Amino acid sequence: MVLESRGPTKHNAMMGKRVPHPPSTKFHDDILPPAKRLKTFESTDGEDSRDASGDDNVPRSPKGFRDEIPDSDDGDGSGVDEPSILKRPTELESALPPVKTDKEAIDEYEAMRAAEDVPEDLKSRLTQRTWIKGKSSIYVDAFNLALETVLEDEAHLFDEKEMEVFNQWRQLDYEAQYLYVRLFLRKTSAWHRINRLGYYSDIADLPEAANILQSDRALPESSAAVQVNPAELAPPEGTLLESQFRFADCSDGTITSLEEASSLLNLEEVKGLAKEAKVQGKNKSGILRALLNMSQRQSGLGWVGLRRSDSQGSVASETGEKEDDADDSMSDMNRDGHFLRKILATTGACIRLSLPTLKLFERVHLVFYRSTEWTDKSLTTIILARISRRNFPDYIVSRSQNIFPSRADLLEFEAALRTQFRVDNILELNGNPSKDGLNVVLAIFDEVYPRWKILLEEEQRKEDRIYESGEGAYLRRFSPAWVYTRVIHKGTYVLGRLKMHEREHAVTSELLNQHLFHAARRGAWYQRKALLEEHYMHALRPPPGVSNLEQQKKHWKRISLQTCEAGLQDKDCHTIYHYDLQKRIRKLEKGLKIPKREQHDFGHVLLAKPIEVTVEGIQVKKEHLLSRRPSAQGEEKQRSTKTIWVDEAEGGGECSVEAMCLSDYRSRGFKGYHAEGGIVRTLFAYLFYDVLFVYIPNVFQTAYQTCPLDLHTDAFFPSRASEINHRLVEIENGAAADIIRAVDAREREKRTCAIGLNWDFELHDLLEIVSCFDGQALATVCKVMAEEYRVRGGGMPDLFLWDVAKKQVVFSEVKSENDRLSDTQRLWIHVLTGAGIRVELCNALAKEVRVVSAG
Repeated sequence: MVLESRGPTKHNAMMGKRVPHPPSTKFHDDILPPAKRLKTFESTDGEDSRDASGDDNVPRSPKGFRDEIPDSDDGDGSGVDEPSILKRPTELESALPPVKTDKEAIDEYEAMRAAEDVPEDLKSRLTQRTWIKGKSSIYVDAFNLALETVLEDEAHLFDEKEMEVFNQWRQLDYEAQYLYVRLFLRKTSAWHRINRLGYYSDIADLPEAANILQSDRALPESSAAVQVNPAELAPPEGTLLESQFRFADCSDGTITSLEEASSLLNLEEVKGLAKEAKVQGKNKSGILRALLNMSQRQSGLGWVGLRRSDSQGSVASETGEKEDDADDSMSDMNRDGHFLRKILATTGACIRLSLPTLKLFERVHLVFYRSTEWTDKSLTTIILARISRRNFPDYIVSRSQNIFPSRADLLEFEAALRTQFRVDNILELNGNPSKDGLNVVLAIFDEVYPRWKILLEEEQRKEDRIYESGEGAYLRRFSPAWVYTRVIHKGTYVLGRLKMHEREHAVTSELLNQHLFHAARRGAWYQRKALLEEHYMHALRPPPGVSNLEQQKKHWKRISLQTCEAGLQDKDCHTIYHYDLQKRIRKLEKGLKIPKREQHDFGHVLLAKPIEVTVEGIQVKKEHLLSRRPSAQGEEKQRSTKTIWVDEAEGGGECSVEAMCLSDYRSRGFKGYHAEGGIVRTLFAYLFYDVLFVYIPNVFQTAYQTCPLDLHTDAFFPSRASEINHRLVEIENGAAADIIRAVDAREREKRTCAIGLNWDFELHDLLEIVSCFDGQALATVCKVMAEEYRVRGGGMPDLFLWDVAKKQVVFSEVKSENDRLSDTQRLWIHVLTGAGIRVELCNALAKEVRVVSAG
């Protein structure tokens, strides 16, 4: 595909306020390490306490649900009365300004264009924003745009069966496509009651559209063999295309269990069923549990006498199933059959997207977005962008065709993500893993390891012979080896927990010997390798010819010392790990009794300490009534994590400890925000806006990105070294205010979505801030962000303060009782103080404690 220049349209201005980015996965601006030290799993020795979680910038496997965008006539969807669930927004969704709802926005556009002719060409409709209900839809057009874009350049990633599915898709009429796409945006793992979908403004005959999707279609034979991947003997059950397929499943003959059928009922319908079955429960789930338990206990003629209507010869039930009931009463079958037919008669026909085609279209969106977030909100992104819900920066889109060289590479990448999710599910998502869980992860590690070694060699050959300087750093993120490296890293944790330290040392050494994948972890690998050499290796691998235990220990301590020195000299070892490596070096040199003149001197790089200040305030402690519920103790622990204070300067209301301290600073003449790095990220986005979106091959794969794809990799700085250094010189020379004014004048009206850029901060405040910043200090902070944007996203002090009169900027980290600084916080304090910026550690002390009732 040729390069196409993409610029924003003038009439496409966005309205409302931008919601700050929450932590998410790949291209966001809030990849925050924990502000406090996390509780870690029990260490293998008294010194090391690694936690099983990885860094925040890793591909996560998908959850089984999507959010939906309501249709103009959409009712309550499936009719299921479900409890409210707090949905985790994706980074694309979280960047959207809170403007009109999707329903209102789409209605406005379609009403505005209803009188115009509809172009037949898909891209023309999207460009001109022209849709007419019942004839075209932004949902269908956006879905088809993703499909056609992928097939235009990357059809080689799909076999004959999959291409036939796409061909059959193109032949579907508009109403069937519209129904499929709308269901694609819903909870795709759930059944939906057709009579409650309510898409009547676009679908004249909803049952017929459903029948078209549910009809069987033949597929040709595929020349591609079924692929076997490490740690996965076969693809997940039900995801492969067979000789026939359908776009959606029909409930008739597919829903066979009472549990599955009962999930389709709302609360009132469940209560009616419970009344007939004479079971009780406090809520819907409790009633369903009671109904299922009763169903499993009673069968056959045992329940016939329970129905008064049977003994009284009553008329047919409201579902008209009298004959069926009579048949049931004479049979010796579980009463599931009776209630199953009763539920399905109530719900009517239901529809669910067929799993093989669903996974195929999810794969299309993975390829289209070049995103390790499999499916979440991918279609929504196009929709929101095309109807002006978001404006993206002006950059040149260059879709490379070699992200996935072959279909086998794409399928293995997907399989690797599934394997990674299995590992994460055991180690991170279900508490401290059991011995059985650790053994499962170890078995996965053993299967992945040989394939990982092969892929390492292949990627090294590409780096040496094919890729230009820095180009491979981004492309490698879509290699299965990238995911396998993380699985191997997790495997070393398991080896340590199982006390297989010799093997752990060997694998950690192999991880350090490669420089292609997960460079950000190298510091942690050096730390662990040095610890193993200091404490364990003398017993596992004593040096030949040395029998004295103390000499064996000294031998390995010297090797541990060399490992720490290598870590400090490794350019890919992030500075955040240097402090711990330096501590270990001092400890080892003291233990080895190395003469003082030969010891390392780290005085010039010691972390600078913040200036400690104290703010007194009134703390509020809420007294909760004791509950007999089992979960009460856990709730009490959860409640105690945040302290509550009285904001005396702002009317005496309750507030957080940060807000209380901020009010105290304001009373002393400071202006400020409780931003936790938001100000710094916004300043960086303003000052480096042009640098972020300069043309670099492969890093702008779609027209809907908030940053280049290599921003969170080690390739970002070297590939733009000239532009970055030039901008740093401009900042040092006092040009920051002019740069900010130019970007703000060009982008604020459109509220362009760029990483880190929070339009809620006023231009006047930003200009005051840069006027208080020393140019060299601001350039130093920006250089740190440019070098390691991913790992520098967190750890910045809570409060950002400035004093216009004194031309002073102050960062303040607020700590209440028992809080302590994390490694990332100490490092940022070191960076800021080294740049000549004042940093304070604000200790909040309670001069009075008020105990109030929480009720």
